[in-house]
Amino acid sequence: MTMAEVGGIAADRLRAFVERVERLEEEKAALMADIREVYAEAKGTGFDVKALRQVVRLRKMDVSERQEREAILDLYKAALGM
Repeated sequence: MTMAEVGGIAADRLRAFVERVERLEEEKAALMADIREVYAEAKGTGFDVKALRQVVRLRKMDVSERQEREAILDLYKAALGM
């Protein structure tokens, strides 16, 4: 067993994976802060952030999935007399 291997694990390779994940986690945290900032800016200009978040979520969906969800929601609202 070489010095770089501990218990059959290549320590250098393991360390590289861990460090990559750590860097990505840092980038993710920075991006989340940027997203919060954009929502705060939108709120400051009068937009409803809750609705804005919902629109962003809907735009991520496949068109057919979004249409199906909207149809089900319409059906439920109709059944409840809304």
